[in-house]
Amino acid sequence: MDRTSVVEVGGIAQFIREIGPDEGASPPLVVIHGGPDWDHTYLLPGLMPVSLHRHVILFDMRGCGRSTRGLGPDGYQPEFVVEDLSQLIQALGHHTVDLLGFSTGGQVAQLFVESHRRLVRRLILASTTAYAGGDHYLVGWQEYERRLQIRAPRPAWAECRHGEGDRGVRGTVQWALDAAPIAIWDLDRLDEYLALLEGVTFSGEWLGPFREGRLHAWRPTNPEQALRDFVGPILILHGAQDMGFPVQVAQRLHAAVPATSLRVLDQAGHMAHFDQPQAWSSAVLDFLGG
Repeated sequence: MDRTSVVEVGGIAQFIREIGPDEGASPPLVVIHGGPDWDHTYLLPGLMPVSLHRHVILFDMRGCGRSTRGLGPDGYQPEFVVEDLSQLIQALGHHTVDLLGFSTGGQVAQLFVESHRRLVRRLILASTTAYAGGDHYLVGWQEYERRLQIRAPRPAWAECRHGEGDRGVRGTVQWALDAAPIAIWDLDRLDEYLALLEGVTFSGEWLGPFREGRLHAWRPTNPEQALRDFVGPILILHGAQDMGFPVQVAQRLHAAVPATSLRVLDQAGHMAHFDQPQAWSSAVLDFLGG
């Protein structure tokens, strides 16, 4: 199954995509993408193998992809995404779900279990952090410094998007291109990664409030306590060579919340699901009991 639909929740038209077998005895796996001005599609390399065994629900956050945009400067806050998701889960008729949050979406997932922990059976925090900062872990890493000097080749699709009138979209696309050499680990696959980005429907809705300092925190005030209070199992899934959120933040969280499981994938950067799709999807399925 691979079907898309639009669900109205709280005045927001939420674009969703469901892949995998029809719903069975296990709860669906709901996925929160990162960005936030991206959509869900860049996560498919890791999630398509998962969908061979599990029902997976992806959605585009408000202001992203094919969900409602144009909500104005007061329409974008992390807690709004949390409530959108709560209403979406209920609108789809689910009493409990497994939840995977990737990067920024992993921080939203922490907010979600803080306020809606009864809706979540198992939680996966992928390529994300529970902490502010972390750049100090990158100091002295020669490979990181080298990659900061690399400029990804500009694909034709990026030139087309740069011609669009939305300055925010152009800014998001430029950020994605600039970050590409540090987002993945195997630079021989850089063209393949850029081809993946071609399929992303970028937006710029969150960029303005971010630059203006209007956004609230993406994480709970005390994320360690919020995760200790969550009674379900938690998997921290991270790339050993992550240059976005260095692996030390994953190790720190695992030490602070001993009930968590930690899986670190070697030869994998921030986009660990792209670098190591089979190992990444196997870790997800093993944790979910698939």
